[in-house]
Amino acid sequence: MPAADPGPPTYLAFDLGASSGRAILGTLTGDRMRMEEVHRFPTPRVDEGGHFCWEVEALWEELKKGLGLALEASPGLRSLSVDSWAVDYVPLDEAGLPLRRPYRYRDPRTDGVMERAFRILPADAIYAHTGIQFLPFNTLFQLLADEEEAKQPGRASGGGSAGEIRAGGAGSGLEARAGDAGSHGPGSASAPVHRYLTIADFFNYRFSGKAVVEVSMASTTQLMEVGTRAWSLPVFEAFGLDPSQWPPIVPSGTVLGPVRDAPTVTAVATCSHDTGSAVAAVPATGKSSWAFVSSGTWSLLGMERRAPLLTPEAREAGFTHEAGADDTIRLLKNLTGLWALQECVREWGDVAWKTLEEEARRAPPGLVVIDLEDPRFLAPGGMPDRLRAFCRERGLPVPESRGALVRTILESIAHSYESALKKLEQVTGEPVEILHIVGGGSRNRLLCQLTADACRRTVVAGPAEAAALGNLLIQARTMGDLPRGSSLRNVAARSTELTYYRPTQSSP
Repeated sequence: MPAADPGPPTYLAFDLGASSGRAILGTLTGDRMRMEEVHRFPTPRVDEGGHFCWEVEALWEELKKGLGLALEASPGLRSLSVDSWAVDYVPLDEAGLPLRRPYRYRDPRTDGVMERAFRILPADAIYAHTGIQFLPFNTLFQLLADEEEAKQPGRASGGGSAGEIRAGGAGSGLEARAGDAGSHGPGSASAPVHRYLTIADFFNYRFSGKAVVEVSMASTTQLMEVGTRAWSLPVFEAFGLDPSQWPPIVPSGTVLGPVRDAPTVTAVATCSHDTGSAVAAVPATGKSSWAFVSSGTWSLLGMERRAPLLTPEAREAGFTHEAGADDTIRLLKNLTGLWALQECVREWGDVAWKTLEEEARRAPPGLVVIDLEDPRFLAPGGMPDRLRAFCRERGLPVPESRGALVRTILESIAHSYESALKKLEQVTGEPVEILHIVGGGSRNRLLCQLTADACRRTVVAGPAEAAALGNLLIQARTMGDLPRGSSLRNVAARSTELTYYRPTQSSP
């Protein structure tokens, strides 16, 4: 009796964002990847002990549920992989259990740490090693903030003083407080950190039992040498951090092994950083020069390169070098993105985006441009009031209505894209013809048109689920399933319905 046809191969991508996570089942039919969302969930977080934290154990339960649903839909599931936001990490004990809940990057404990770090190793030296732009919540500064907090009077680790960073030494002396075995929250006992894992790599470890940091994620930590893709021993040594606490860096598309609770499924490290996965799925298949915007809570605007550009101009303009699939470098700039709008919508409650878009289109254009990179907009809560107060303090027109505020935010985002694109062309000397917008922001028609008008470029919008698509495509290639001669970008283009926006004489 002939064996049953197993059907087209399937893969599972867990795409974790700061506000929500998705489990997306991908089915590869020929040179097209069809995606089906099997589970969506809010990213669980908790505020405790004066810190903003991620509830990783609750998140792990959501991932296990997503795997179960995927196996129900596709018992022959080939592989899975997790991608997530960058910079945050989980400290683990020798048994591989979290010593505490990981802090969220918006936690205020890093305030002032970056400036104090520059007294030990100047910014230009850090950039020469890592190529990473300076944000107060980068992994490097989070680790130093942990060390400062551990040395405060009354902490179990003792030693040091509040607000102090010590240079040199063998090992960081950093100790994480071990919590209750059930909650893994802060507690009174202390235990040394055995290993650190970034968020996506932590969950890939939970699935496979293999601890690694995938290169796209490692590059965001400001602890990796941009030229060699190895941990930067000079940076570790300068700040007294211990490189042995970090597992090996592996390339995108590394097979980790069978999933422990589903051994017929293979765990793969694709691009653990969601932006790395998203850019891998940019459907740029023509000869026109292009740049990308990965648009979501954050916006990442940049271009792919083969070599770093470690010039003073690139550093001063705030461009960062993140590793991508196939030995590429994403020269990009981090921008605030849709965060301010998301926070406003959260304050306004149950209101449909269609309603907000209609109100924004009726609002007068060009009222005011707000600098959304201002530090006052980093923390959650009270965003509409903070935006209006910003305008009042500077004597600027105030967007009083809800529609006017939405339009102001979107025009401000589009203006930030135009400014970053101009700087990108200046530092690289390479003109850009087409701007690809991927991620959730590609669904925002008003933002896409405003961007085309502000940048005076054709905007190609889609795919919206770019990180999940890139994750799935890298899995398919790793498993040897992509058709011969098909590239990730070609399959991404064939798998996506794209929308084109061209500059108009006036805003919509």
